Amino acid sequence: MRTLYLMRHGQTLFNLRGKIQGACDSPLTTLGIEQANIAKNYFKDNEITFDYLYSSTQERAVDTAEVVCDYRNVIRSKGLKEWNFGLFESESEELNPKIKPGETSYGDFFVDYGGESSEVVQERMNDTLTEIMEKEDHDTILCVSHGGSMYRFIQKWLSQEQIKAIKFTNCCILKFEYLNGRFEFIESISQDN
Repeated sequence: MRTLYLMRHGQTLFNLRGKIQGACDSPLTTLGIEQANIAKNYFKDNEITFDYLYSSTQERAVDTAEVVCDYRNVIRSKGLKEWNFGLFESESEELNPKIKPGETSYGDFFVDYGGESSEVVQERMNDTLTEIMEKEDHDTILCVSHGGSMYRFIQKWLSQEQIKAIKFTNCCILKFEYLNGRFEFIESISQDN
């Protein structure tokens, strides 16, 4: 049995301004850095240590991971990147499509605008996290990623009722146990901000 802590990056300038950020990037705010420090203290207070630390290659995730782990070596993985929203990148979040009743994702909406489909994001995240957890000496792992890509990953493994109970705040932490190619959700830890 192995343990994965999957964590969202801290608040960014685009989060603050209500802008879509997927493939594009923006820096952590002062609050975002503070959130990363709160997460760092959570792991420290609970005596949780990591064999390896992974992060999306995007600045906001790398910076969060470095704060959380006192600038230890962070392995960067493109597979943990945020959903690419194509032409919607850096535009107002008000332009995001409305999800139709009975649907749980944007589907292929962004493909026509140069972005990724929800299925591609889910497969990428699942393949990447499975590959990481299958590596030798990877008993307890931290992966810092993004809200959209994390959401698609958990849609593969959790029920809608479980998902609704999760607060997807910046620096929220999702704990999973991993065994034989399967992720079992244990708990979520969210900051009230």
